[in-house]
Amino acid sequence: MSPTLVEFDHGRYIISTDRSRLDPAALHHYLSEDSYWAKGRSLDLQQMAIDNSPLVIGAYASDGLQVGFARMVTDLATFAWLCDVFVLPEHQGGGLGKAMVGAIVTHPAVAGIRFQLLATADAHKLYSKVGYTALDEPGRWMHRRGQ
Repeated sequence: MSPTLVEFDHGRYIISTDRSRLDPAALHHYLSEDSYWAKGRSLDLQQMAIDNSPLVIGAYASDGLQVGFARMVTDLATFAWLCDVFVLPEHQGGGLGKAMVGAIVTHPAVAGIRFQLLATADAHKLYSKVGYTALDEPGRWMHRRGQ
């Protein structure tokens, strides 16, 4: 199932769930070089992650340059994990990240999902603006690290 295409203007930017707009090289460069959570991730692994995420969103400058990204890993029914969210530093400060995250978490394909989770080291304030809170019962949640 392919989620409904959502596209809108945000000032001088376009925010879109159209996968054909994605710039895999630009995404890989930022995530593998500049992010704290995906540093060193290979291009093949990044592409596999995008290909297997039902919902992705990008932010694009007027010249078409990709300046932001997020993806939702989900079964489109009961669980969704928001990840790989970024806006290039030179495009931050104008609400682009909030608009992009707001659009993906309220997308019709995932808006009704009971559990939408994310992990962040430093953007709690941004995510709280779109409804994320600390876990009510963190003692119930566990994780398993792979090799």
